[in-house]
Order: sequence, then structure tokens, then C-alpha cells
Amino acid sequence: MGADKDDKVLETARRDYERAREAWEENRARARDDLAFARLGRQWPAEIERQRSLEDRPCLTFNKMPAFIRQVVNDARQNKPSIRVHPQDSGADPRTARIINGLIRNIETSSDADVAYDTAIEQAVGQGFGFWRINTRYASENGFEQDIVIERIANPFTVLGDPRSTAADSSDWNLAFIVSALGRDEYERAYPDARKVDWDHDFAGCPDWIDGDNVVVAEYWTRERVKREIVALSDGSIVDSDELKKSPERFEGLETVGDPRTAESWKVIQRIVSGAEVLKTVDWAGQYIPIVPVYGDEVIDEEGRRHFRSLIRDARSAQQMFNYWRTTTTELVALAPKAPFIGPKGTFDSDPNWLTANSQSHAYLEYDNKGAAPQRQGFTGVPAGALQEALNAADDMKSIIGIYDASLGARSNETSGRAILARQREGDVSTFHFIDNLSRAIRHGGRIVLDLIPKVYSTERIIRVLGEDLAPATARIAPTGSAVSGDGAVDPGSGSPDRGLGQAGTREAANGVSAVYDLTVGKYDLTVSAGPSFTTRREEAALQMEAFIQKAPQAAMIIGDLYAKNLDWPGADEIAERLKRMVPPQALGAQPDAASGAAPQQDPALQAQIVQGMQIIQAQQARIAELEQAAGAKAAELQIRQSELALKARSVQVDEYRAETERMKAAASGL
Repeated sequence: MGADKDDKVLETARRDYERAREAWEENRARARDDLAFARLGRQWPAEIERQRSLEDRPCLTFNKMPAFIRQVVNDARQNKPSIRVHPQDSGADPRTARIINGLIRNIETSSDADVAYDTAIEQAVGQGFGFWRINTRYASENGFEQDIVIERIANPFTVLGDPRSTAADSSDWNLAFIVSALGRDEYERAYPDARKVDWDHDFAGCPDWIDGDNVVVAEYWTRERVKREIVALSDGSIVDSDELKKSPERFEGLETVGDPRTAESWKVIQRIVSGAEVLKTVDWAGQYIPIVPVYGDEVIDEEGRRHFRSLIRDARSAQQMFNYWRTTTTELVALAPKAPFIGPKGTFDSDPNWLTANSQSHAYLEYDNKGAAPQRQGFTGVPAGALQEALNAADDMKSIIGIYDASLGARSNETSGRAILARQREGDVSTFHFIDNLSRAIRHGGRIVLDLIPKVYSTERIIRVLGEDLAPATARIAPTGSAVSGDGAVDPGSGSPDRGLGQAGTREAANGVSAVYDLTVGKYDLTVSAGPSFTTRREEAALQMEAFIQKAPQAAMIIGDLYAKNLDWPGADEIAERLKRMVPPQALGAQPDAASGAAPQQDPALQAQIVQGMQIIQAQQARIAELEQAAGAKAAELQIRQSELALKARSVQVDEYRAETERMKAAASGL
């Protein structure tokens, strides 16, 4: 019975594979051409290259395509989209959403998700499509707990998606294949009793032999709708009837409300198949096939077929023309024969070296002196038309792709910063659809992860979460109906324990101190935002706060800890903590105590230090005012004294003038 079932599965898999391969055939062929053209530099037609090689003529390649590709890819790397989870229904909790956000950041960091994202967007820009996948791995060798991981797919040609998919992010895939080759030893270790038959070698006969040292196997993913019965409980939760029957102790004290109803959901199955049998079958926990595609420029023709185009596909002809004209000018200048010598008949018979004078250097050359001396004919130079055609081809590439010199870092006619940014923005806008497609893919990948989290992290355990600044913390998770032991959660990025939250999705631990999060309760949704990294935003925040403090120095007492926290040098966090202790509780948004209504009190020793510091500041201010007053009185007295001395000096001058006048009068009368 098992063999018959496997045969039926294999028959269906072969039919689906052929259908998917036929649908993807054109896209894969065009993608291979783009890969060879732009990244491997194979830009001359094979026949022309062979002909020129026989004639000892050059085929030079001046590959401009990688610069255009890197411009878009590196822009996406600098503005990596990030996933944000939000509560969606009454059973969800904002604090639990923060824990899920921190968990997703930890999944991305620990599994090097940025490598998967970068590889996929580079493949989409350069070839038309790329992929990454989401998987689960055991958290340790000796345990049963699993973690979610994000893995890159280095070779996009190993993936075949659902040919009937129409969703922009392919969230509607109902079948997919990933074909891979296992070494003989690896295959025998994983499947010791299996026949060594390649998956895609011969569907008809399935011969029992191996192609070289590898065995080709395929992951065959299918998704189909299933029906299940659900019931509503008196606490408002919705559970499966089967789950209620299997674990009635989890729902003790709860009653069903109303009649059960039939709901539809998705069931995903992963099968590892060879050319002869089904090697392994796994019931996947999520409702999506965990393969995420990133598409390039999507075009749908009149027959409904989807074409995924790369950034450089339409610019290939211009690149080939650029290579041709640059090769032509190089050939004319450097590889063309040297200018020939001319002279009367018999002039060159006297020295056999004249036969190689056009290609070799000689110490001297003799000629028959009966006639005129030989003369070299000058080189006419490279035709201006060839140079102009090369420039035209270079401009054609820029206009076709939509990225101009300013976006590539070259100087242009613009002189003002605003004009340069405007020209660079033109290039960003013309290629933004590639980055937007990456955002769609990350959103779909986040949707897959969010769907898996309550199923993978469904037992009591401690998980690591990361804040926006990637500061690590831990959180305790457990289903609502299970017993809890030990410490609870730590709020990501803050380092302080979360007290009992008293909201949906969280509860106080058995010791009554720390919160425990139930990731299986509530419904959450997600958004994706693209922008600068946290480090860049932190630097910008520090600069803005510094400018604000300079304009309003009194604000330093209130936001000094936030300013220090955003600085990037050793000891900044410690300084921020010390400054935070000096901030009044009201500035931190502290709320009055629920029981007494009084404002929360700080540590008495710290409060005494604050009071003492304020007294010292007031005393110093009073002393300064006193000194300023004394200095003002002394300055006034000095000014009066200076005025008196000036009057006396003026009086002396008047007396001297009078005496001189009298002397002159006396002298005049004596005459």
C-alpha cells in the first residue's frame, strides 16, 4: 500500500514538475543569458568571437553592467526594509508584539538573514528573480526545541515556483520545487536504504544508476485547503475541536459558546523525492510554502504569462555596440599595421630588413642611393565616427537603464548640492521598483515567520530577543495553561524586567514578579518600513539633539541622558545611566501610585544628593550676585574718582593757558 501511494505521489510530482519547468523555461533561459552577459562578461556573439579569433583580431569587453547593478543593490543594502509586528485583535497585546519584534530581529541576526536578502535582490536586479527560504532547526543537539532560521538560496535556477501563481509576492504558491545534488556519501548517510536514482534524469524508466558522484533529489512542496471544526470558549478564545478533545485539561473551567462551525485552512507538506521513491515526508507547521521570491521588473503578456526582467536586459545591445566600437578604435590605433614605407622600385632590395621594418625595430636600414630615400606614410588617425558611436552607445546604456553619471558618482554640469541630489534622485526613482519588490518579499517572509512563531515557540522556554539597537535580552514564553517556574521576561533593549502586565497574551509568573508571554494567543499583523539603519538614525538623532541643546541649554537637564545614549564612543551608555538618575520623575513620565495617588519617590540617598546639589547651586548663584553687586559699586566709585581727576587736569590746563596769556600781554606792553 505504501509503495502504491509513493508511486501516485511521484506521478503527481513529475506532472507538476514538467508543468512548472515549462512555465519557467523562458524566464530561466533569459536569466542565464543575463548572468553570463553582465556578471561573467560573455558579451560577444559566439560566431563573431570565433571568426575574429581565427583572424587574430581582438574582442575587447568594457563591461559597464556591474556598476549599474551595484548602484541599485547597494542602495537596497543601505536602506534595508525592517519588519514591525502590530496587535490586530483583542487577544493580542502591544507588549507581546514587542517581544515578537525582538524575536524576529534575533532570528534575522542569528541566521544571517541580511546575506539572504542581499543575494536575492542582487539576483533579481542582475537576472530577473532570486529566492530565499525559511526553515526550522533544532536549537541544540540534545534538545527538542526548534528555532526558525532564514537561509539564502545561492542558485536561483534550482527553484521552480507555482506556474499558476498571480500574487505579486507569490504568497499564493500551492506547489514548488527545490532541486539539489547530494554527494554519494551524504546521500547514503541520509537515506541508507534508498535507491540512487536521479530525480530529473529519466522519468520513464528510472534507471538505477548515478550521474557521476552526485544524486539529484528534489524538495516537492504542496499546499492544499483542509477543513477543520472550531469552537468558541467562554473566555473568547477560538480553538480546534480536536485540540479541545486531546487536551481538555488546558481548557478546564471554560465552556463552549454556541455551536461549532467548519473553517478552512491550509496544509503544507514537504516531500524529499528521488527519481524512484519518496525519501521523506514532513508536515510543515505553517500555512505558506516557505520559499520567498524576489522579482525584478514584472511584465504579464496577453496570454497571462509572467516575465521577470532584469535591470540590464534592454541595455545589452548598447553594451555590445560599445564593445564593438571601442574594440574598433583600439584596433585602429594599437593593433593596425604601422604606416608603410614608399620609394622607387629597387630601393628596398639592398637590405632584407626592409621586409620587417613595419613590425620590428632595427639599428639601421640601407637603401639604394640611386633613387630618393624611402618615406613613411603617416597614420590618418581614428575616424571620428567610431569615437562618436562609442559615446552614443555609452549614453544609450544610461538612458535605457535610467541611471546617469551623477548617480554613478561622476561629476556633471550641476554645481549646487540641490541640483546634484535632484539628478541622483532621478536614478533612484527609475529603479525604485526593484527595491519595492524587495520590501514586498520581506513582508511575505515576515508573514511566514509570524505564522510559524506560535507553532514553533509553543512550549515553555527562554528565548533571546533583540532591541532596535540589537541590544540582547531574554524573555520567558509559555502557553497560558502551563505551569511557570523561574524568572520571567526582560524587556528587549531596556535590560529591566517586565512586571506582570495584566493584559492579553501575558501573565505573571508563579513567583509573582516577572511577566511570561504566550505567543500562541492573539492575532498579529505586520508592516515593512524601509529606511536608514539604526546606527545612521542614532547618529542623526545625536546631531539634532546637540543642536537643540545649544539653542535651549536648560533642556540638557531633561534630555542629557538621551543625548549621551545616542553617542557612539566608549562609556556613553554609563554616562547616560548617570544622567538619567538626575532627571526628575515627572520628566520620565512616571505615573502616580495607583494605591496612594502620590507621585513615585526616588531613592532617598539620590534625592538627598539632588537637594544638596540644588542648595550648592543656589548658594553659588547668591554669591555671584553679591560679588556682582560689590563689583558694580566699586566700579561706580572708580568712575567718580576718574571724573574728578579729569576735572582737575582740565583746571590745570586752564590755569596754564591763563598764565601764558598774561605773559604774552606783559611782553607786548614792554615793547
